[in-house]
Amino acid sequence: MSNGALQVARTGLDAQNTKMRVIANNLANVNTTGFKRDRANFETLAYQQQIAAGARADAQNRYATGLTVGTGVKVAGTSRIDTQGTAQITNNALDLMIEGNGYFQVQLPDGTFAFTRAGNFNQTAEGLLVTPEGLPVVPNIQIPPGVTGITIGSDGMVSATLAGQPDPTEIGQIEIASFVNPAGLQSLGNNLLAQTAASGAPVNGVAGLEGRGKIRQGALEGSNVNIVEELVDMIETQRAYEVNSKMIQSTDEMLQFANQQIG
Repeated sequence: MSNGALQVARTGLDAQNTKMRVIANNLANVNTTGFKRDRANFETLAYQQQIAAGARADAQNRYATGLTVGTGVKVAGTSRIDTQGTAQITNNALDLMIEGNGYFQVQLPDGTFAFTRAGNFNQTAEGLLVTPEGLPVVPNIQIPPGVTGITIGSDGMVSATLAGQPDPTEIGQIEIASFVNPAGLQSLGNNLLAQTAASGAPVNGVAGLEGRGKIRQGALEGSNVNIVEELVDMIETQRAYEVNSKMIQSTDEMLQFANQQIG
């Protein structure tokens, strides 16, 4: 029994250590544009059934509750919390924020697509709208030379004002990608997410329609990490880790005592 308690406590240490890593990553990205905090989800390990409820205790009686012993805990997975981050006003014409559901779509060097909530875009020397890592936005937006102003509507329509022309010219439209299960997207790093079998295929369309969020120019979506909540979770996790560590220490002392008595 004591050896079993050691194993159970060890699973508790492992689970709390993983949760602390999740919290640390949330706090590290508190200022990351478009970052969505993660939450660690715990679940029990298998139970050992020593006496089944309802089993016969003797010829006339049955056990009312039985006897089952747990074997510990594990982190079943992490959930990305997709609540809206706060708006950070930049007044930069190429800074975009999605107000509501959906993602910007970009193309990776291998030709596949990735998705992001971070709208801190730039333009290349050729005028192509790209991420800070140089990944082009899909559909491609080509800003012509000699532009004196860029306007991006809430529906993603991009208009450019050219020198000597009083009226702006439409040069393209930024689309928003939505998913049946956005929680199933895989995090790649660099503020990028990838489609998976769990997320389903992206459905691209006009911002503001069919449940997609609207685009806001001159603003960025901040991280949705709440520092106070994360610090509270950190303290709770630390306490839980200490309790499991104490359990290992106490169980070890019990084993030492038993060995001394037997010896």
